[in-house]
Formats: sequence, C-alpha cells, structure tokens
Amino acid sequence: MSVPVVLVPRAPARAAGLARRLHDAGAEVVVAPVVERAPVEDTAPLDEAVRALAAGAYAWVAVTSVNAVDALVAAGARTGAPLDASSRAARWAAVGQATRRALETVGVTVDLVPDGESSAAGLVAAFTELSGPGRGIPGREPDSSREGRVLLPLGDLAGPTLADGLASLGWTPDVVTAYRTVRTDLPADVARRAYDVVVVSSGSVAREVARQVGTRAPVVAIGRPSAEAAREAGLTVAAVAEHPTDEALAAAVTTVLSETRWALAHQVSDTRREHP
Repeated sequence: MSVPVVLVPRAPARAAGLARRLHDAGAEVVVAPVVERAPVEDTAPLDEAVRALAAGAYAWVAVTSVNAVDALVAAGARTGAPLDASSRAARWAAVGQATRRALETVGVTVDLVPDGESSAAGLVAAFTELSGPGRGIPGREPDSSREGRVLLPLGDLAGPTLADGLASLGWTPDVVTAYRTVRTDLPADVARRAYDVVVVSSGSVAREVARQVGTRAPVVAIGRPSAEAAREAGLTVAAVAEHPTDEALAAAVTTVLSETRWALAHQVSDTRREHP
C-alpha cells in the first residue's frame, strides 16, 4: 500500500523534529531546502549595533527568528561582546517560543513574547500592551535614558511591519540586516515528484515552492503570514498550524491528509507520547 508523501522544504537540521513526527505518523517525508540563510556581505552595521547594545544604547531588542539569534551570536564573537553579557543592557522580545528558546540557550533573558500570533504583527501587538517608551516590564528599571530605541536585527527580506508598527507607538526602531536569504535549487528528482502536502514555513519558502515544485499540492503553513504569502504565490493553503511548532505542524498535516484519501497509520497524539 502506498503512503502519503510530504515535502518539508527546510534544512535537515531544522526539519528533523517535524520529519520524525510525520514519519512516525506513517508518512514518507522528503526533506530538501529551497532557501538557505547566508551571512551579510558587510558585517560592519551589525557589528556596530552589537557594540552599541553592549554599551547600553538600546532599550529593547526585538528578535524575529532563530536565524537572527545566530547572527547576533556571531557578531558578538567578532566584536568581543558576547551576547550573554551584552544582553543585560536591554530588554528582549522574541517573536515566538522557538526564538525564545534560542535566545535563552545563549544566555539571554527574554522579557516579552506575544500571547497571540507569532509574527511581526504579533510583536507590535505585544508592544502595544506596554506603557510606551521609557516604561515596560514590571520589576525592571525604566529605560527613559535610551529614548525608547529598539534594535531590530532582521533578514534582508523582512517587511516593514515591525519597524513601522513600533514607530507608530512612539518607539525608535533601528533596523539592521542580520542575515540574507538565498535560493537553493531542489534536486531534479525532488522537484519533479508529486506531493500530497507541502509544508511552508516562510514567505520566501512559499515563493520558491511555487517556482520549483509548482502549485498543485496543498500547503500547510506555519502561520498566517506564511499562509498569505503562499496564496499570493498561487499555492492552495489547506491548513495553518495552530502554533508555529513541529507538534502543531505535524497535527495540521495529519488533519489535511486524513481529510483527503489518506489515513495515517499512527496518530500524531501517539507520536507526542513517544517523543515528549
């Protein structure tokens, strides 16, 4: 009996948890990235921002991806301002739990994570709930001396939502490009295959899936922004994960497959018990 085939267009290290869950649930999983993260060609602006962070120039740092965390760590190593030490000079906001875990792994205390959507818009909403520049997290000293400056280490394809949203709230965003997103071509045999579901984790991934694989397979998106980008690229969004986690993505994929012609051999709930 044939099994459903799911394309996870991520780097193997980032795809491992999701691929394991889907495999254990009975799917054939093809892992192959369509984009890669690359360092910026000119690191001077990012290095300067990290030095300024260590010197206390920023009230907040808002981080929107694990890739940005990696870039900040690398900049800290280059400049002699390790992130675990320089991070104490500011408060930190993370777009979601994965980014929060990445920051905490390198010694950064995270003060703010959106309760709702894990996106740039979600971060803006979280800042809206603060009292404004010069105020913030209860129990910590106010940051009026830094005039509400917020460091935004973003990817080169990031939109203006976060910077514009914070500026509208009275903050002073400082956008620095922390990394680049570059295309990577799928192997010909992978691009030609027919897939029952394709997982989309960002707008850049959605656009490359449409370009390289086509638009026939239904898509499961990691969040609303990715879903919107997928639709704009001509893809059919069958489901959006409830949370931007491997567990929620696996559950969404399983639901989509079960609603079509496939019934997976195992339930994702069983996979959760096997892999806490």
